Amino acid sequence: MKKIGLALLCIAMCLAACTNKKAHIRGTITGADGEMLYLENVGLDGIEAADSAKLSADGTFAFALAACDAPEFYRLRIGQAIVNIAVDSTQTITLTAKYPGMAQNYEVEGSDDCARMKELALLQTQLQLTVNAIINDPTLKMYAVEDSLNSVIGAYKDYVKNEYLYKEPQKASSYFALFQTVTIAGSASLIFNPRADENDVKAFAAVGTSWDTFHPGSVRGENLHNIVIESMKNIRILQAQRSQTIDPGKIDTSNVIDIALPDRTGTVRRLSELKGNVVLLDFCSFAQDGTAKRIMALREVYNKYHARGLEIYQVSVDANEHFWMTQTAALPWVSVNDASSLSSNYLMLYNVQKLPTYFLLDRNCSPSKRDEQIDDINKEIEALL
Repeated sequence: MKKIGLALLCIAMCLAACTNKKAHIRGTITGADGEMLYLENVGLDGIEAADSAKLSADGTFAFALAACDAPEFYRLRIGQAIVNIAVDSTQTITLTAKYPGMAQNYEVEGSDDCARMKELALLQTQLQLTVNAIINDPTLKMYAVEDSLNSVIGAYKDYVKNEYLYKEPQKASSYFALFQTVTIAGSASLIFNPRADENDVKAFAAVGTSWDTFHPGSVRGENLHNIVIESMKNIRILQAQRSQTIDPGKIDTSNVIDIALPDRTGTVRRLSELKGNVVLLDFCSFAQDGTAKRIMALREVYNKYHARGLEIYQVSVDANEHFWMTQTAALPWVSVNDASSLSSNYLMLYNVQKLPTYFLLDRNCSPSKRDEQIDDINKEIEALL
């Protein structure tokens, strides 16, 4: 009995020691006297505060975190200046930077992954500058802009795949690279979009498989698996759609170009199913500034007229599916997502030139007016009801 009791005591002591293990993030950020430095966890469900410190003249700081079994992502933030880091096990990561340019000019020690994430962040910044220059070039025609964007983004993806994703797919930096974004027309889109590009699915699968081996059972590894499975299904759907010729002039019997896209549960919802109601057809991106205020305005309209026969069919072109699902969790109307993002065929078929854009459809699903023609939306809905 004494031996058993001693063994149990040893196990308890070991467990206590494991739970007390810490990872440390420390360093110096000069030029930020009196500024608040925030340590934030970049989780699958969003960004959450982990710790904070008010910097003094010498700029020193120190944070301690519970040790983790698999890499976890954090960011150090002062205002809008952000440094992304990954913490694995009981590492001690040391950061040296100068504010306000700390997002680009910093040195990190104690983590090769954090050093690679810095390289990726700088590459992403340069890509965004190149994209902005192409979009703002007045000498380029629309088709030339699209070709140029596809070229520079494609080159970026090839480089990152070869130098990071396929070279060391098990690393936190490779996971980080998969979720980088580029902003086009005010909307942030994933650079690697597995729901629209078969080659991007392979990149996600490569990292996911490696995480299974090196970080078995991790939540992020399982998340990668789910993304790959759903993306493969979506790719097959897109391939089937592309094998058919889409005639923009072909209107169905309800006199509307039908839309069929999945909602947050994965159920395909058709616009034509709402025939018999007045429909507000909305094209939007939840990543755009001002969306929260706009959603509140739509809620007022929906609550006022839904009982009398108004429905909202909302098409999101957010490339970040997880973000879209989070934003639409409490919406009472039909909200669907187009994985093709800004390359959506529906944007072309409905001649959507800007986001957001909405249309009012009558009870026969016939287009009545688009937002640019509407001065008083309540008056227009009343007339259709």
